[in-house]
Amino acid sequence: MKKIFSMLTVLICLAMFTSVTFAESAVTRIKDIAKVQGVRSNQLMGYGLVVGLPGTGDDDDTIQMIQSTVSMLARFGITINAGDLDTDNVAAVMVTATLPPFVREGDTIDVTVSSMGNASSIQGGTLLQTPLLAADGEVYAVAQGPISTGGFMVGNGNSSNAQKNFPTVGTTPNGAIVERTVEDDLGKNGQLSLSLAQVDFTTATRVANAINRAYPQYGMIARASNPGRIDIRIPPGYRSNVVGFVASIESLSIMPDNVAKVVFSERTGTIVMGGEVSVDECAITQGGISIKVKRDTNISQPDPFSFGSTVAADSENLEVEEDASTSIVLPATTNVSDIVGALNAVGATPRDCISILQAMKAAGAIHAVLEII
Repeated sequence: MKKIFSMLTVLICLAMFTSVTFAESAVTRIKDIAKVQGVRSNQLMGYGLVVGLPGTGDDDDTIQMIQSTVSMLARFGITINAGDLDTDNVAAVMVTATLPPFVREGDTIDVTVSSMGNASSIQGGTLLQTPLLAADGEVYAVAQGPISTGGFMVGNGNSSNAQKNFPTVGTTPNGAIVERTVEDDLGKNGQLSLSLAQVDFTTATRVANAINRAYPQYGMIARASNPGRIDIRIPPGYRSNVVGFVASIESLSIMPDNVAKVVFSERTGTIVMGGEVSVDECAITQGGISIKVKRDTNISQPDPFSFGSTVAADSENLEVEEDASTSIVLPATTNVSDIVGALNAVGATPRDCISILQAMKAAGAIHAVLEII
């Protein structure tokens, strides 16, 4: 026990030394914890056909592909019976893309092409012109071009197959041309807002105060409207240079505040603790019971001239061992290193630490949110 308390004393001294550097390392830029409202991407989606496949396309009984092929040919004045089609070199696909903010007409974006039928591979195929729609049903881009999957599938269709990656999903770099711009209202009416990545009253107040300190000549231009948003009045001198004003705000440094939290995974035994976790004085007892089952084989040899036979018999021996439990008293502390060091001192494994932390939370000894992932 004296050795354990000596270890705890060293840990507490080290924790006092590192607590100063912890506060300095927590300083971050506003850019890393907040973003300007309205600056966002938009998801696009479309349905299309991939042609030119080497017999790896959809089967002839894939209804969506058959109907799409007949409709496409009809647009070019070709009338054909759906039952006469043999289109194993065609695949029906869904095309998805992300429309970044501030793109203009004529810009190109990447698209992802995914088979929605029973095609075995779309490698080497060409995506035909596919309109990409947003949630409002309007066309914002048009995709077309060759597809690269980065994978393959070879085999004879039976059990002798080899596959790398997913040949039914591919990409077309710069395969879509933007046809419509999403209008932005950055700085409209001389106002803009910041959204925090983690909602917190203290952090929102600190961000607003940092902005006001950076522009004292303009008065109170920033105000925390709620714990997740800061409204900013653009100073008159920056009305014609909103981008420069936002860049200057993003470079400001603050110290964000977070809720004390302990996150752990029972599957991997991983424990991550925040720096604000505190614990009251408590006693921890850690012990375990080890159960071992040993299997021995006994040979029964008959007496001479008894006309018997040798028989092998298995016997099981059960041994139960109880480890000596170890107890320590954990002093009240506000440093994570003390908690982890004390748990390691009693020989607790990561999974034991999870159980101990849950018990400490139930006893009201630890002040933090426990989250299981």
